Amino acid sequence: MKALVFNGPGRSSWQDARDPAVQDPADAIVRVEATTICGTDLHILAGDVPDVPPGTVLGHEAVGRVVETGSAVRAVRPGDRVLVSCISGCGRCRFCREAAYGQCTEGGGWILGHRIDGTQAEFVRVPFADMSLYSLPESVPARDAVLLSDIFPTAYEVGVLKGRVRPGDTVVVVGAGPIGLAAIAGAQLFSPSRIVAVDPAAIRLEAAKALGADAIATPAEAEPLVADLTGGLGADVVIEAVGLPESFEQCTRMVRPGGRLANVGVHGGPATLHLEDAWFRNLTITTGLVDASSTATLLQMLTDRRLPVAALVTHTFELGQMEEAYDIFARAADTGALKVILGEPQHDELTLRTAA
Repeated sequence: MKALVFNGPGRSSWQDARDPAVQDPADAIVRVEATTICGTDLHILAGDVPDVPPGTVLGHEAVGRVVETGSAVRAVRPGDRVLVSCISGCGRCRFCREAAYGQCTEGGGWILGHRIDGTQAEFVRVPFADMSLYSLPESVPARDAVLLSDIFPTAYEVGVLKGRVRPGDTVVVVGAGPIGLAAIAGAQLFSPSRIVAVDPAAIRLEAAKALGADAIATPAEAEPLVADLTGGLGADVVIEAVGLPESFEQCTRMVRPGGRLANVGVHGGPATLHLEDAWFRNLTITTGLVDASSTATLLQMLTDRRLPVAALVTHTFELGQMEEAYDIFARAADTGALKVILGEPQHDELTLRTAA
């Protein structure tokens, strides 16, 4: 098969790779119908995730069809159309029993495109298939459903739910990339009084506004704007969706006393927590890897057309255009890329085009 293989920091290629095979009775082999590129993949290529060994097929998001299952798989069978979760859970360990699948201690958690070969390929082996695959109706387009592999569960669980967004809150989302935009969509489910989107890129701020942000600001404008909107108190909830030290530190300055800061961004280096300024403000700061415990709920909402997923897809490609898609996604400030979707050309629900 062909796959996008990580060959060390700064190096990857769409090349021949070994076809995956069932290695455990709980495995399933899925033929990839659509996949996408995540900011985490860029972090891996930058060398920020050193435990990813060279030779690993990247990617942790996909929609596809089951072609083979191990003897212990009961929930899906060959021919089924499925959503592949970015998180694999054994279903038996202490954390899985608490629905904290991201912390699975029995070989699960975030493993696709991290500790084992991932989804940016023609085929992928999915461990713990009964817990990691979700049956997908034929009526749901692959380009929409693939956004529920990672970004929507991540934004919803790690941003909105951990931030405890409540009716009437002022919510600030720092970073209007795919995760930040999904957080804006998710926050609206809880009726906040206002949502402020912060990003240096005008095109992303416009996307945030289209998704329901009530106010937009560049990083330089954000702190005075939030102070003005809240009478100087600060935001009830601030969601960090960038993963840079300066954005995290700005978030700590914009949250009100007793407020909540939910860090979603993937940090490749240390950030300073100024406890000398923050300890007496009763702040709650949360971090987290997604558990994907909300995937079934979000999938039902998608099926019922209650999630604005289509607005996040800006570019579509064929699988064989993986390297071009990475280039477009990595230069988002120039190309305006939010989510890029890659799929096979014969699938009608993907309107394949390439960016100029």
